[in-house]
Amino acid sequence: MTPAARRILQVASELFYERGLQAVGVEAIAAGAGVTKKTLYDHFGSKDALIAAYLAARDESFRARVTEHVEQAGADATHRLLAVFDSLSEWMDTDNPRGCAFVNALAELVAPDHPGRQVALAEKEWLRDLFATLAAEVGVALPAQLANQLLAVHEGAIVIYSVAADRDAAQTARDAAAALVDNALRSGR
Repeated sequence: MTPAARRILQVASELFYERGLQAVGVEAIAAGAGVTKKTLYDHFGSKDALIAAYLAARDESFRARVTEHVEQAGADATHRLLAVFDSLSEWMDTDNPRGCAFVNALAELVAPDHPGRQVALAEKEWLRDLFATLAAEVGVALPAQLANQLLAVHEGAIVIYSVAADRDAAQTARDAAAALVDNALRSGR
């Protein structure tokens, strides 16, 4: 990516997250990046493609952070699973104060074929699949069922954090996740 493309993506990322995808025009992004609209279109082709690039960059950053926490959790399968929630607290404090960018994007991008919508859906699928993989490592009988429960708790924590300004939402979610794992193991589910 050229320096101009990186500036465009950085400005777009800040504006899209702060103001919303539909509220931000390419004129504001180009002006903020110090480029012309032509330069923006030369690098990204369309606003839709820029939205997809913004979401893909956030997804890459989120996945890297979660993966790092899981790897640092060591060999204990339950600790590895709960590490996803440990990464959530850090993510919300630094990169997600206004709620989940992917959920926000899904609310705005209603066309099923929008490239940004596809990126947002893929992020949620990745997280659910990660929960299922980690739940299987823990040894629960129904890892997909537990994965759906954990995803609901994870996403709920983001909402509580951003809407109710509950700074303990990630810890509350981690505690709930630990209880769900324990229950699944005890009940054989």
